[in-house]
Amino acid sequence: MPVLVDLGRRFERAGHELSLVGGPVRDAFLGRRAADLDFTTDARPDDTLAILKRWGDAHWEVGRDFGTIGARKRLAGADGQDVVVEVTTYRAESYDPSSRKPEVSYGDDLAGDLSRRDFTVNAMALRLPSLDFADPHDGLTDLAAGVLRTPGTAERSFSDDPLRMMRAARFAAQLRLRLAPELVAAMTAMAGRIAIVSAERVRTELEKLLLAADPVAGLRLLVDTGLAEHVLPELPALKLEIDEHHRHKDVYEHSLTVLQQAVDREDGPDGEVPGPDLLLRLSALLHDVGKPRTRRFEPGGGVSFHHHEVVGAKIVTKRLKALRFNNDTVKAVARLTELHLRFHGYGDGEWTDSAVRRYVTDAGPLLARLHKLTRSDCTTRNQRKAARLAAAYDDLEERIARLREQEELDAIRPDLDGTAIMRVLGIGPSRTVGRAYQHLLGLRLERGPLGEDAARAELLAWWAQQPESREPQPGAQGPGAQGPGAQGPVAAQGAGTGAE
Repeated sequence: MPVLVDLGRRFERAGHELSLVGGPVRDAFLGRRAADLDFTTDARPDDTLAILKRWGDAHWEVGRDFGTIGARKRLAGADGQDVVVEVTTYRAESYDPSSRKPEVSYGDDLAGDLSRRDFTVNAMALRLPSLDFADPHDGLTDLAAGVLRTPGTAERSFSDDPLRMMRAARFAAQLRLRLAPELVAAMTAMAGRIAIVSAERVRTELEKLLLAADPVAGLRLLVDTGLAEHVLPELPALKLEIDEHHRHKDVYEHSLTVLQQAVDREDGPDGEVPGPDLLLRLSALLHDVGKPRTRRFEPGGGVSFHHHEVVGAKIVTKRLKALRFNNDTVKAVARLTELHLRFHGYGDGEWTDSAVRRYVTDAGPLLARLHKLTRSDCTTRNQRKAARLAAAYDDLEERIARLREQEELDAIRPDLDGTAIMRVLGIGPSRTVGRAYQHLLGLRLERGPLGEDAARAELLAWWAQQPESREPQPGAQGPGAQGPGAQGPVAAQGAGTGAE
């Protein structure tokens, strides 16, 4: 790319080296386009900043403490494409055993910088402006062979930055690379060292792993090496001991299968749940985490997991908060976990329209994901049972579609809003208005649209049973207010009308 050669010449004229390094070089050999471009240089941050200020249209220094300066340059042309670069001084990072923060020291040459990279496939560089390829650790050979190795010993690499153990699992999931045996051995021996890494950094790697092409492969590595015990202990806890009669499924294997089936059910870019979708994948993985705490061996040899969805929602909330996921993600995954069993009551008997409305209302904006999670949760090898469950869910979705056409289910509201409730009852803003609103919403869910007249009659009938209806209402709207706060007889008449 000419713009990168130009940037290399600018560093060269200033007496410095510049190389494209890491992921962008690796991805070029894989035929993947990197969104951002990473460079390394012998220039110190002040010198890098001076060059990038003259080159780019914008720059930032948020990574300055780690030797990194970023910049953006708008390319000429109709597409208005931006080139985003981050330039980091040759460096070495290591962790003090008791510290979560890396200690940064600067290096003086490219070879030394590449030797400190996490993996050989990321220790390749393209010198600029000469375009000479540097690969001192045979990363291209490893990439062609599909093997993940470290430039030096795995123990040294993981000691320098323990998060690299998580990254190894992520590359297994993302690039479908198999780990060299010495990496697996080092991860197993050093798993506990991940505890010094901040929850935010761990979460970022876990997200990338889950959003990868083959998340199951990465998760198996986390469990097999013991890393999951420290970052997501609920996952290995699903390996419940199976009794000799196999009275319940292997919950761990079941959960990984559900995750894979959820990945397979994700939509394209224009679908309701375009993949990769973090909420669906997290929910699929964690939907049964309540089972270990709720397992009971019943008389007669059965095994039960009563209310594991409720317990699981609480466990999910606690774990995702500990990993510093944002509140929206925590609430959504907990809600999907809580609702994932709701459908199974559908096959036991015909749901009323009210039950279908509540299913949709309780799922809210998560309904499309709940559909996919529920379907993915079927892992039975009994083809007849699987077909029966699929047919039942087809029927439920068809009923939802019909009701949606009839009633616009996505925006269910009572027939009277808060303003109308206050006008009818002759009261001002108060908790009573909220209670009245919920009463009308319940009727709306049970019986469908009532219409304003019927809703008003139901509201007045409800109001006549409330103690505050017999008290003076300070928020009453005067003689013109239509409600028992102003006109008691009207309320009584309305109540009678609603009961007919």
